[in-house]
Amino acid sequence: MSHMDTTIAPGQGSHDLEFKDTRGRILAVFKGSVGNLVEYYDWYVYSAFSLYFSKYFFPGDDPTVQLLNTSAIFALGFFMRPIGGWLFGVYADRKGRKNALLLSVGMMCGGSLIIAVMPGYASVGIAAPIALIVARLLQGLSLGGEYGSSATYLAEIATKDKRGFYSSFQYVTLIMGQLLALGVLIALQRVFLTTAQLEAWGWRIPFVIGGLCALIAIYLRRSMAETESFEHHKTHKKEESSLRGLLRHPRAVMTVIGLTMGGTVAFYTFTTYMQKYLVNTVGLSKNDATLISAAATFLYMLMQPVVGAISDKVGRRNVLIAFGVLSTLCTVPILTALGEVQSQWGAFFLVLLALTIVSGYSAINAVVKAELFPVEIRALGVGLPFAIGVSLFGGTAEYIALWFKSIGHEPWFYWYVTGCCFAGLVLFVTMKDTKTHSHIDED
Repeated sequence: MSHMDTTIAPGQGSHDLEFKDTRGRILAVFKGSVGNLVEYYDWYVYSAFSLYFSKYFFPGDDPTVQLLNTSAIFALGFFMRPIGGWLFGVYADRKGRKNALLLSVGMMCGGSLIIAVMPGYASVGIAAPIALIVARLLQGLSLGGEYGSSATYLAEIATKDKRGFYSSFQYVTLIMGQLLALGVLIALQRVFLTTAQLEAWGWRIPFVIGGLCALIAIYLRRSMAETESFEHHKTHKKEESSLRGLLRHPRAVMTVIGLTMGGTVAFYTFTTYMQKYLVNTVGLSKNDATLISAAATFLYMLMQPVVGAISDKVGRRNVLIAFGVLSTLCTVPILTALGEVQSQWGAFFLVLLALTIVSGYSAINAVVKAELFPVEIRALGVGLPFAIGVSLFGGTAEYIALWFKSIGHEPWFYWYVTGCCFAGLVLFVTMKDTKTHSHIDED
C-alpha cells in the first residue's frame, strides 16, 4: 500500500526510518481522529444532558414522557445519517477524505451552537422543540458523513499488518467523545453547579464547549495529509463514486448493514441508554449513574486498540464471531441482573462486562467495512450502508427501550437486543475474513 521512498541515507538505520514512519502515521491518526472526537462529543452531549434539558423544551410533569420526546428527536437525528453518508461519501470519494472531514466537523459545530443559544418552550413555545429538531438534523447529516470518511481515512493510512489496530482509534475517539461528555456532566454536577442551576441554564455549557472545540478540530484537520490510496486513485481514476457504482457491490452493502445491526443496538444500549436505564429502572441517582457510566466507558475505550491488534493476529471474522456468540448468550442475563442489582459496584461490573463483549464489534467494525470496498466507492460504501443500519437499529434502541418500559414490558427490549445480535452472528459465520480478502490491498 505504501509508496514511500525507502532509500536510507548514510548513517540512517532501518529502525530510525521505521520510527519516523510510525510517528507520521500516529500524527495522521491524531489529526484524523480529533475531529471525530469532537463530533461524537457534540453528538453524545445531547444524550448525556437530556435528563436536565428535556423539560426545558417539552412541557409536562411525567419525566418518562419528556425523556421519550427527547429520545425521539435523538432517533430523528439518526435518520439524517443515511443522507449524510450518501452526500459525504460521494464527496469524499471524489474530492478527498480530508475535504469531507473538514466539512463534517464544521456542520456539527453549527448544530451544537443552535442548541446552546435556543430559548425554551416557556419563552418561544413550539419554536423551541422545532429548533432542537433542526439542530439534530444538521448534526445527524454531519455525523453520517463523518463515519464513512473517518473509517476510510484511518484504514487507508494504516499498514497491512496493523490495520485493525490503527482503525480501532476511530472508536477510541468516538468513545472518548462520549466520555468527555460524561466528564463535563460529572464536573458540572459535583463541582460547579447545583441540580437547579443545571436544569435552568447549566446544560447549555457543554454545547458551547463543543462548538469551540470544533473550531480547533477544523484548524488541525486543515493540515492533514490526504491518503495515498485516494491520491493514487485520483491520478488513475477509473470511475467516480455514485449510488449506481455502489449497487454493483450488493453483497458488500448487505454485509455492512447486517454487521451494523446487532453491533450498533448493543453499543447504544450499553452506552447512551445505560445512563437512563440506571436511573429509571435500577433506581440509582443521576450522579451515581453518570459516574458508573463514565468509569465503565473509560475502561471500554482502552480495550479498543487491544481488540483491534488481536484482529490483526487472529482475523476479523473470529473476533466478530466471539462478539456474536457472547452477546446472544449474555444480553438478557446482564440486563436482568442490572435491573435487580443492589450495589453501585455490582452495576459497574455488569456494565463493564457488557461493554467488554461489545468491544468485539466496535473495535474492528470500521476496518471490516473499509476492507469490503474498492477505493473509488470506499467512503460511500462504508458510510451509507452503515448509516442506514445505525439509523434503523442504533438510533431507535433508546426509544424502543423506553417505549417497552412505558407499556410495562421492559424485558421485551432485552430479547429484542438479543435477536439483533443473533442475526449478526449468522452473518459473521457465513462471511469471508476481510483481513485476508481486503480491497485495500489492491489500491
